[in-house]
Amino acid sequence: MENNFLMYKGKPLVRCKDALYYGDMSDKYVAYLQIESKKMEGEHEVADRVIVQLLCTDENVSPKDRIVSKGEKNGLYEAIHLADIWLSRHLKKEEQ
Repeated sequence: MENNFLMYKGKPLVRCKDALYYGDMSDKYVAYLQIESKKMEGEHEVADRVIVQLLCTDENVSPKDRIVSKGEKNGLYEAIHLADIWLSRHLKKEEQ
């Protein structure tokens, strides 16, 4: 099966408007990033304030309890960096 997703550090990164999912939905955890505000840098609009959540993908867990970690970062790069750290740590724990 061909994978047409944008990849970041070996994990899928999927964007729909101001929401991004980072990680493989078949894993136990995935990161959700919500762009809350944007700013202009030159001629380009870029993400400013981004909410980052690490979510459990287990459908048997209530939606409220699926949020494992939550934070906020300035800029998309910082947000994805945080999401990658959280995701890597939690997936590594699952392997042990």
